[in-house]
Amino acid sequence: MKLINNLYFYPEQGMLDCNTYVITGNPGVIIDPGNQAFLSTKISGLQKDGINPGDISIITNTHLHVDHYGANEAFKELSGAKIAIHPVQKENYRLVVIDGAHLFGMPVIEFTEDYCLDGDYLITDAMELEMIQSPGHSPDCVCFYNRRDKVLICGDVVFNMNTGRVDLPGGNVEELKKSIEQLSRLEIEYLLPGHMDIVTGAKKVADNFDFIKNNVFSWL
Repeated sequence: MKLINNLYFYPEQGMLDCNTYVITGNPGVIIDPGNQAFLSTKISGLQKDGINPGDISIITNTHLHVDHYGANEAFKELSGAKIAIHPVQKENYRLVVIDGAHLFGMPVIEFTEDYCLDGDYLITDAMELEMIQSPGHSPDCVCFYNRRDKVLICGDVVFNMNTGRVDLPGGNVEELKKSIEQLSRLEIEYLLPGHMDIVTGAKKVADNFDFIKNNVFSWL
């Protein structure tokens, strides 16, 4: 589903999956491929929009919970794209990926990055994305923000009328609140979370942040 310009949205398909975002152009980027079990469905969605896996050169993630990165290696094999993660994700790989799996008694699904991003911007010919470290849900959370189109791809930091959980390895309530306060000061027309519905329109986005601060913060 095309949102604006070169930005596409593919919703989560089931348990342990997530919303996936694609930016076409040079290089093409996929953010959070999700669960390998649902990858064929997302590939079909891409192809309906005229995008082939080979059009993607970079695979990256908002954070390294398995519902977001599980299909990294499979998508790499299909597309020939490189896996590029933020330095903070590499630093926290063992805590988030391995300890996180052990917490739930799940098998560890690992991947190997090809390189680390520079830590500040991910730039394509279609869109410049500022990478904003936003810990709390997980210590390695990174949001991707485009100032021109006022787009925030926010992973599991903030949802429509909710936030990500804080009881996984490295989660921290106070850090999550600080991250959300910081993000709420941005100009945002498109709030694109890792799960559930997207939020569009500056007023709806602002109202969503207000709801979270006034209601959800007290539950955390």
